[in-house]
Amino acid sequence: MTNKNNITGIVLAGGKSSRMGTDKGFLKIDGKHFVEYSIEALKPLTTQVLIVSDNVDYNIFNCERIPDTIKNSGPVSGIYSGLTASKTKWNLILSCDIPLIKTEILQKLLNEIPDNFDAVLTKSNNKLMPLIGLYKKSCSNTFKNALENNEKRLQMVLKSLKTKQIVLKNNEQQTTTNINTPNELKAIKNANNY
Repeated sequence: MTNKNNITGIVLAGGKSSRMGTDKGFLKIDGKHFVEYSIEALKPLTTQVLIVSDNVDYNIFNCERIPDTIKNSGPVSGIYSGLTASKTKWNLILSCDIPLIKTEILQKLLNEIPDNFDAVLTKSNNKLMPLIGLYKKSCSNTFKNALENNEKRLQMVLKSLKTKQIVLKNNEQQTTTNINTPNELKAIKNANNY
């Protein structure tokens, strides 16, 4: 078990949100911004939370904001920017569009910290969730190489890393629901009586 002094939290909030039509991190559910749910899930396990975004409005959340190093390159650039700015060996990385995420899920990743892997990733509903993951800072070189080769597909970059998967139980899978469209937002509000 690694203590929280050795973990940085990184929230990716630099996406275009084209399907939603507005910055997803600032959407609200139950009176709280989406990005706040990611920050709150990370805080008990980390000493610092970084937000990767070019949007200065994220400064209101009192976390250090890191601009995207390479623009318009999606989560590959977001992860690279966050890992480069981090000062710790291990980093919990979350997207800003998973408002049901819980600290307990992230703790499962930390419980599995292995020195012989580059990343520990969540698997939920038979899908790999690379934006709910634990990454070694040293992975930044792999992400940098991908970006230099114009590779923006996260799944392709992950093939170059040694990864371990944590499969969530059925009753945990809802916590990883990511919201991309207005209809998905409506559905999650209805399902949770918000």
